[in-house]
Amino acid sequence: IACLSRRAHNLTGYKRSCPNCELERRRDSARRYALADSPARVRVWMTDPPNDLEQPAAIAPLLGGLGEDDRRRVINACIRRRYRRGEALFREGDVADSLHFLTSGFLAIQVTTLSGDVATMNVIGAPDTVGELALLDGHGRRSASVLAITPVKTLALNREAFDRLCAEHPVVEHVLVTILSAHVRRLSDRLTEALYVPAESRVLLRLVDLSRVFGGATAGTSIPVTQSDLAAMAGTTRPTVNRALHVAQSAGAISLGRGHIEVLDPDVLGTLVADRAAR
Repeated sequence: IACLSRRAHNLTGYKRSCPNCELERRRDSARRYALADSPARVRVWMTDPPNDLEQPAAIAPLLGGLGEDDRRRVINACIRRRYRRGEALFREGDVADSLHFLTSGFLAIQVTTLSGDVATMNVIGAPDTVGELALLDGHGRRSASVLAITPVKTLALNREAFDRLCAEHPVVEHVLVTILSAHVRRLSDRLTEALYVPAESRVLLRLVDLSRVFGGATAGTSIPVTQSDLAAMAGTTRPTVNRALHVAQSAGAISLGRGHIEVLDPDVLGTLVADRAAR
């Protein structure tokens, strides 16, 4: 939203004391940052590179509803990609043209708020998928940015390849149905939590989820998220996250470090969640 008072400032740029100017400046800054991430940095292989033959095995759990031949057709239609830590698979607002099967590494899903801040909505690990709506809407835009928080490998399936597969082998459509069903269930669970679960309990639930993602819910799991990230994922404020984390730390469930949280005792963390749910 452009500042309608810009002419009154006698400026061609922004005036920090004007709330509208500052909001516009932050949004433009976010857009420039997104454009600065060049797709040329992404490493792409059309065939299996050395030591990358594990990707078909990693994608198998995501294609469980297909027979072996159909799974192989989907894999062969994909483009193998690698991303360095900090690189973007795509940015919010980009043209949505492909689905990514995450076969190795971890991704952060982020959105830009109305105030221009970047909020982390979720963190996922392999095997999982991102960008599935690209296979439904050929003219859509990405609703979120997806960044690699570790080195990442994906298998990218674009819409044209998917449409060809479905035309020749209609059973392949089952892949998209399965993926979307899983995401709808996940969103339904989060909506129920947002409506009926107290904020501090939501923080602990996200910790449990993240401990599974990063370490299979085992002791010693290090979760590389900040309290601000956790607040966005739990749909609450940072002070609320801080209170919940200190309760968990006092109980011996976690320890807090700079930019990460270590799970010391998953059982104690699970007990805290259960106790709060029983109240």
